Amino acid sequence: MSTDTTDETIRYTADVVLFAAGHVLLIERGWDPFKSRWALPGGHVNTGETSLNASARELEEETGITVPATHLRQVGAFDAPGRDPRDRYVSVAYTATLPTLVQPTAGDDATAARWWPLDALPDLAFDHAEIVAGAANR
Repeated sequence: MSTDTTDETIRYTADVVLFAAGHVLLIERGWDPFKSRWALPGGHVNTGETSLNASARELEEETGITVPATHLRQVGAFDAPGRDPRDRYVSVAYTATLPTLVQPTAGDDATAARWWPLDALPDLAFDHAEIVAGAANR
C-alpha cells in the first residue's frame, strides 16, 4: 500500500453506456488522447452539476439522443490510476436501454456516433471496454 500523502488533482467525469437491440452507442473521439478511437459518450462534470445530470447532458451533446436522467442507472465509479493518460480521472458511468435503435447525430467533441453490435465492438479508448462489460452484466 502506498504511503504517499501528496495532494492529487482529480478530474471528475461521467460516461453513458446506452444499449438498444443488442447494440451499444459509441462516439468517435475528435481529439487526443485517443483521437479517432471509439469511446462511450461522456465528459467532464461541470461545477454545480451531478454526474447523473452530466451524463444525460453529454449523451445529448455528443450523440443528439436524449435520455432523461431519471432513466439512467449507475453502473459504478471507475478510478484506476492511469485509466486516462492526461491525468487522474474518476468517471461515474450510467446505463440505459432504449426499446429500438435511434439514429445518432455526432456533435460537440465527437466526429461520429454510431451503434455497434455488442459482439463486434472496436478497440475502445480508455477503460471503456471494462465499463461496457460492467453495464452488460447488470
